[in-house]
Amino acid sequence: MQGSTTRKWLAGLCTSLLLLAACDPQNISELEEGVSTEADVRERFGAPEAVWEAEDGAQVYEYNRQPAGHRNYMITIGPDGRMAALRQVLTPQNFRQVVPGMPMEAVRRMLGKPMKVTTYDLKRETHYDWRYLDGPNPGDSKIFTVVFDRDLRVVSTGSMRDPEIDPK
Repeated sequence: MQGSTTRKWLAGLCTSLLLLAACDPQNISELEEGVSTEADVRERFGAPEAVWEAEDGAQVYEYNRQPAGHRNYMITIGPDGRMAALRQVLTPQNFRQVVPGMPMEAVRRMLGKPMKVTTYDLKRETHYDWRYLDGPNPGDSKIFTVVFDRDLRVVSTGSMRDPEIDPK
């Protein structure tokens, strides 16, 4: 009986995540840079996963869609309380900005919370993985991995096809 309960709970969680991701385009279309307020953003997206302070007095709200989704959003709220920017950050352009020596917190602020963190004690490495789409179709699902050393500085990065979509 417990297995059945767990499967139902997981199915419900997956359905909730899919509905949340399906709502994103609607919520985004209802927001306008320079016009929408912090309250408008919170009404459509809810509480952010994290809030990052920007140098200019603005705040960056992180809306994470990992592990099941393929997007992470960063929404900037200016010092005036209005939405200054809304960006989907899991893009090849952003991945190219992750360079060796970069601290983990800078990567985290750039890409949002990863879908998975794996520590390899013997190798003294930690891998952060993000799921993203490298094209318009669900079959274009990939995993971007950042490898950190024991000081949590970037050693290397790489992308591969999502094994959950393409198990080859």
